[in-house]
Amino acid sequence: MKTMKLVAAAALALSLAACTTADDDAAGSGMLGGMGAGGGAPSNAVDQSSLAYFTTAVGDRVFFDTASSSLSTAAQSTLNLQADWLKRFPDRNLTLQGHADERGTREYNLALGARRAQAAYDYLVAQGISPSRMSTVSYGKERPVELCSDERCWAQNRRTVTVIAGAVGS
Repeated sequence: MKTMKLVAAAALALSLAACTTADDDAAGSGMLGGMGAGGGAPSNAVDQSSLAYFTTAVGDRVFFDTASSSLSTAAQSTLNLQADWLKRFPDRNLTLQGHADERGTREYNLALGARRAQAAYDYLVAQGISPSRMSTVSYGKERPVELCSDERCWAQNRRTVTVIAGAVGS
């Protein structure tokens, strides 16, 4: 019983210690006050130029209805965020990858994927992104992200993915 209490106390102490960050430690000791080594932005500031930021905060994919290459309102919102990000980082180039679900022939899905990538391309051009920064490719049904034969999977596979290139240090 005494051993169990010691183990529980040790686990609690480790849990509390894990909640402390380096910035908390520095602030508590009077060092840097949560600022980076240069005294500027916090050391845990998000790098908005990173590919991880683009993928998670901006969004790297838009989705389509069955047999469609029309951009939904949600897709247009994501592409607007992408255009804003691309304007802030003009050194980045991108490839728009068009995809389709497993239904239909290979040829049909390659053509549909190409139309989907082109729809995103055209939308980004209309938002002021230079065509020289972009290219398109269609993978049709050849690169699914979900493998099952139901609507949940098909919906995830009907997409255009924006892949960023030209990122320094990424």
